[in-house]
Amino acid sequence: MNDIGIKGIRGIVQEIGIKGPEKGAGPGESFSEVLKNSIEQVNKLQVEADQASQELLLGQDKNIHQVMIAVEKANLSFQLMMQVRNKIVTAYEEMMRVQV
Repeated sequence: MNDIGIKGIRGIVQEIGIKGPEKGAGPGESFSEVLKNSIEQVNKLQVEADQASQELLLGQDKNIHQVMIAVEKANLSFQLMMQVRNKIVTAYEEMMRVQV
């Protein structure tokens, strides 16, 4: 695992592989595929953090700093995913209120 240091949210988003509007999605990639890929990346970080925690508890890994970094990276990516979900739900609710 790499030490992420202090990069800010943009650095973490780039590291976990979420494509921003300036980069854009691939030419044939739909919105649902982008969301699916992002959720898979968050899940991957969660699994890696869980494995690192298990290794630390079993005494296989003695570097607590790397374990804490992995756990915090997974936590931050999950929080970011939840905020994106909240924005999508809010946008959907706003669209449903529009009079046709």
